[in-house]
Amino acid sequence: MDFQTSIKTCFKKYAEFSKRASRSEFWWFALFCFIGGIVTAIVDVMILGYSPESYGPINTIFSVITFLPGIAVGARRLHDINKSGWWQLLILTIIGIILLIIWFATEGENKKNKYGPQIKFKK
Repeated sequence: MDFQTSIKTCFKKYAEFSKRASRSEFWWFALFCFIGGIVTAIVDVMILGYSPESYGPINTIFSVITFLPGIAVGARRLHDINKSGWWQLLILTIIGIILLIIWFATEGENKKNKYGPQIKFKK
């Protein structure tokens, strides 16, 4: 899955917490959110004149728009390794962040699990 396809898929499945997501879908969307956050923060500071220590309106709007799809793709990514999406709550702890990064980078199961069939890519 490429960058554009991942973003389209995540916004198309805006609040879909079922099924599975590939590693590329998750990580491309995470990169999009990271870059988008930096760009919107720069716009807020340079163009709108907000303080770098505060969140400006453009950055806040971007964060609100990408929050739910980010949680949804995280849940689908955990489903791919046969874990519940609720494990994302580990992000509230320091150790949990490390564990989630490891899980998000883990290759998904190559067979059907309780969250759906194996992910197949179109060639």
